Amino acid sequence: MNSGTLYLIPAPLGPCDITWIIPPAVRQCIAALDHYIVEHPKTARQFLKQIGCVLPLQQISMQVLDEHTHAREYEKLLAPLLEGSDIGLLSEAGSPAVADPGAGLVRLAHQKKIRVMPLVGPSSILLALMSSGLNGQRFTFHGYLPVENNRRAKKIAELEKDSITGDQTQIFIETPYRNQKLLESILFNCRDDTALCIACNLTLANEFISTRTVKEWKHTLPDIHNKPAIFLLQG
Repeated sequence: MNSGTLYLIPAPLGPCDITWIIPPAVRQCIAALDHYIVEHPKTARQFLKQIGCVLPLQQISMQVLDEHTHAREYEKLLAPLLEGSDIGLLSEAGSPAVADPGAGLVRLAHQKKIRVMPLVGPSSILLALMSSGLNGQRFTFHGYLPVENNRRAKKIAELEKDSITGDQTQIFIETPYRNQKLLESILFNCRDDTALCIACNLTLANEFISTRTVKEWKHTLPDIHNKPAIFLLQG
């Protein structure tokens, strides 16, 4: 028996007109799937309603993959694929397996010779980099920086130094309710001439993207508290 296909399905980054974010061909591709691996079933069902799901939601199998899922559970998650069914791996927001649970599952799928098909949709990291005007040839995504003040300050200084020596854009994120403290730490620890892009609420109606020097940001501190944001830094 041939195995099924694992579709990697990007989801909107927030409430928006889905026709702007998910191409029609992608919506058609996934509308008839009856097996999904998701972070949160409730938001997954909302997404499936938006795309015009063919099957009644109660007939769709949803298995959970989140930050608490242990690697030993991946075999069970992939079982329907090995039995010939297609599965959609659905991110909570943005692209699956990129700053998001799922990379280990995708790797195991490759090891088992399962076809993996990434679908087109929003990636907040790439959208932020595209719109920043910073170096798109050399960049590194670091995920979350340390929470503790001294460790975070040290890491920010390291990133700025690496950016200068390697002509490289440094990209990182924070839990939205800690955004403001991270921004204040960047402005306190970085050189005045370092460029900082803040890309907030990407693809949403209140999207905010701006690249300025640290010195300029000190005079125009934005309110990004509790708003999903990407930070990009280049010395």
